Amino acid sequence: MSPEQPTDRSDPVAALLTAPPNLPVVAGLPGLRTLLTGAGSSAVVTAPPGTGKTTLVPPLIADAVSPGGAAGRVIVTQPRRVAARAAARRLAELLGEPVGRTVGYAVRGDRKVSGATRIEVVTAGLLLRRLQHDPDLPGVAAVVLDEVHERSLDSDLLLALLVDARALRKDLVLVAMSATLDLARLPVMLAGPDGEAAPVLDVPSPLHPVEEVWAEPPSSAPRLGPRGVPREFLAHVAATTQRALADFPGDALVFLPGAREVDDVVARLRSTLPSSGAGAVDVLPLHGRLSASAQDAALRPSAPGGRRVVVSTNVAESSLTVPGVRIVVDGTLAREPRLDVARGISGLVTVGESRSAGVQRAGRAGREGPGVVLRCCSPVDWARAPQAPTPEILSADLTRTALELAVWGTPDGAGLAWIDDPPAPAMAVARETLNGLGLLDDDVTALGRAVGAVPAEVREARALLAAAERIGARRAAEATALLTADLRAPGSDLTALAQQVRDGGAASGAWRAEAQRLERAVKDHGRGGTGIGRSSGADSPSAAPGHVVPAPTTLADTVGLVAALAHPEWIARRRGPAPTPGEEATYATVGGTGLHLPRGTALSSAEWLAVAEVDRAPGRSDALIRAAAPVDEELALAVGAPWLVEEERTRWEGRRVRAERVRAIGAITLTATPISAPSPETIAAAVVDACRRDGLDLLPWDGDDHRAPGELRARLALLHDALGDPWPAMDDDALLARADEWLAPAVEAAAHRSKRFDLARLDLLSALRALLPWPEAGRLDELAPERVEVPSGSHVRVEYLDETGEGWRPLDRPVLAVRVQECFGWADTPRLADGRVPVLIHLLSPARRPVAVTDDLRSFWAGPYQDVRKELRGRYPKHAWPEDPWTAPAIRGTKKRG
Repeated sequence: MSPEQPTDRSDPVAALLTAPPNLPVVAGLPGLRTLLTGAGSSAVVTAPPGTGKTTLVPPLIADAVSPGGAAGRVIVTQPRRVAARAAARRLAELLGEPVGRTVGYAVRGDRKVSGATRIEVVTAGLLLRRLQHDPDLPGVAAVVLDEVHERSLDSDLLLALLVDARALRKDLVLVAMSATLDLARLPVMLAGPDGEAAPVLDVPSPLHPVEEVWAEPPSSAPRLGPRGVPREFLAHVAATTQRALADFPGDALVFLPGAREVDDVVARLRSTLPSSGAGAVDVLPLHGRLSASAQDAALRPSAPGGRRVVVSTNVAESSLTVPGVRIVVDGTLAREPRLDVARGISGLVTVGESRSAGVQRAGRAGREGPGVVLRCCSPVDWARAPQAPTPEILSADLTRTALELAVWGTPDGAGLAWIDDPPAPAMAVARETLNGLGLLDDDVTALGRAVGAVPAEVREARALLAAAERIGARRAAEATALLTADLRAPGSDLTALAQQVRDGGAASGAWRAEAQRLERAVKDHGRGGTGIGRSSGADSPSAAPGHVVPAPTTLADTVGLVAALAHPEWIARRRGPAPTPGEEATYATVGGTGLHLPRGTALSSAEWLAVAEVDRAPGRSDALIRAAAPVDEELALAVGAPWLVEEERTRWEGRRVRAERVRAIGAITLTATPISAPSPETIAAAVVDACRRDGLDLLPWDGDDHRAPGELRARLALLHDALGDPWPAMDDDALLARADEWLAPAVEAAAHRSKRFDLARLDLLSALRALLPWPEAGRLDELAPERVEVPSGSHVRVEYLDETGEGWRPLDRPVLAVRVQECFGWADTPRLADGRVPVLIHLLSPARRPVAVTDDLRSFWAGPYQDVRKELRGRYPKHAWPEDPWTAPAIRGTKKRG
């Protein structure tokens, strides 16, 4: 077989390769054929967007490794459904065939293949399902991973599992295709059986020149505001697009971060640009929420003599070809997933685009001729932009990834080949979530395997199976589809959305198709029962023994049940009464996350909500509710039963303990009954908790004996710093870590002595002595004495505390403040802590004002003393100021008294 020529020209694939379209990638096809001649070969193909790699590399691989389809099908992955359909349609057109014959596709809810299909284009998530079901991938000769550079979570995981699966399928050909050259690990990951790195085929692209124009927004229209993308900036993008159409030829492609922004700019352009007659412009949106037909319409060429503006999210950044584009208007914004570990919230955030993404967007204007890119930012913004976007695996919620790994048999992902390893903190949170949902124990549970087989996000898949047992597969699927079909809930109200799609309103077709897909998934994977929703069950975290999830009777109940089962920790109760018009309703959740509703929504009247989707609110500690359904307290308590507690709770308020017997569901208090006489143990726990929350300054460090507890703490801190163990550390963190050893017993003892506990009378001095190490404690006064004897015979206090500020603060060096006359003849500065810490001596005048600070008395007497003597002997004539301080006696008072 010649590597330069296809094997059978009567075959449509071979015929295409014999006379391929004029695309830059054609020059690299002979080299790729050579690379794939060996069994089990792998390769990395790098080529910029628009070179034709998605169109011509899969046919070349099919012809090279499976002539006529004899060795099996070639699977090509795409990161998005719209890209998979478009790639299959484009290749089928080149073959002169309908989609579904030689070339087919399979995406969520839509599949067009036949027995004659040799090349199947799928999403990465769909191939993951197949791989989990059968790691051998029977009937597959090769897998082509396209757009690897986008670093989607599914693509990274799929690559790792495919590399692992090659132990079973050494003949499986893996080809990774990327638009950039910065994935240095790819060739190593795809190494063949001999351990040699996979070869790299770099296909350069002779793109046409693209002029760069800066369309910096005015200061009144910033790219990002406290509530996301301001409408003023979207108006600037629309105006920039209109100006570009007037100044440059060709169709325009406008990039914006999300569907909301796309729809806004489309509406603005349609209201200002002519839609018919001379100069008509067809304005089309392109994003994932559109129907397949609407997406396909945006990818068709414009009519002869007409012009188009396609306003798109990043779906058109690299994996799609939009014909006729010579103008790119780049909003320079992107959406990236983020996980807020502290609040348990994951979602998309709007950020400035990376420079690599901006270069790819601009390249869309140079595919068919010279073009122009208008960037809606300043050159400074562009210079500050990151070089590349953050890979999803480093920033997204990894719950689904953790479940996939558990089903695969590698719960922590160890031993797999990753471009970037999953972050350990995010994986720990994901495993904790799976444990809480009953999907993961020491191993993946039966419920976890059932959920893993359902093509949906983990929480929604679990809710689907749980609800199906109570209300049947169809009703459960219809309710779950409201959460998985990427639909917008009007006013954040899922029940209003349900009524809208039931009545045949906008997006009803997408909802029905999604519901049918989920119903099939229940029937295929949900047999045998999950145990969720029953009165008890080892796998059931949604209802504790004795708590039966009520069967819903209305549409609102059904939607609320599914939403509650999907996110039981987001079951929420309104704080306070229903808001008046214009006020904001805020909610507390079972998991402790604060939420708020958009102003004006009808949901504000609901006391209880089952929340299905939230957004992180910029500049706020709580989150914005994007989708929720009202529920009653009975359902909330049944689903949230694992969090239901009845306990005695205490807290420290206003220098006193408040104790209550509380019935609560997680962080939501249901009832609270005051307790008049809390136990000493309860009081101690409240004080310790208050100190951990507000700090140790809450305690009376001055004590009955002025400074005694604080001084002891400072003395111990000096010894710990100078000598180390066993002398205990005295910083706040160290003391709080050992609060149960010293603070709690002292509080309990004080509470036993008095019916009315008073924190101000707490014996902190005795409390701290509980931390003294024995027998070393016997040397405390030797190593860090309270007083030091000076030559005059006085015992002078050593200062260990800094009293110039608030709170407990030790001095850097212990200080001895003593009058000059009491130190005559004193040569050696005293040292503490076994001689390791010299005392800092503050020498005072007879009026006890500092005249010198030294830790070297010899040097002071030899020099500075004479200057002090000249200055002060006239002012204090009754006091001794001898010329020779070495021989003069040290005295406490005046010369006469001395």
